[in-house]
Amino acid sequence: MGFLLRVALFLILISVLLRSAYRFLGGVIEGATGGSPAASSRQVAGHMVKDPVCGTYVVQGRALTAVRGQQTAWFCSPRCQQAWLQGKV
Repeated sequence: MGFLLRVALFLILISVLLRSAYRFLGGVIEGATGGSPAASSRQVAGHMVKDPVCGTYVVQGRALTAVRGQQTAWFCSPRCQQAWLQGKV
């Protein structure tokens, strides 16, 4: 029984080491080639705007907006949007 346990643990160890080496080498190759296409497609491009309530920067295309008088503002959340519309800021 002890021999089988050692063999099983050895196989698990080899599996973990191989996976670690594979991921490490994949990262090295990705870094050397300038990144993977999948990673760059996940990046959000666009103009950043500052939420006037909490100061968080958000991508303008994804931000909530509100108009008060002649002023337009962009927000990270409905909570900030409501606070600004109610004049709490």
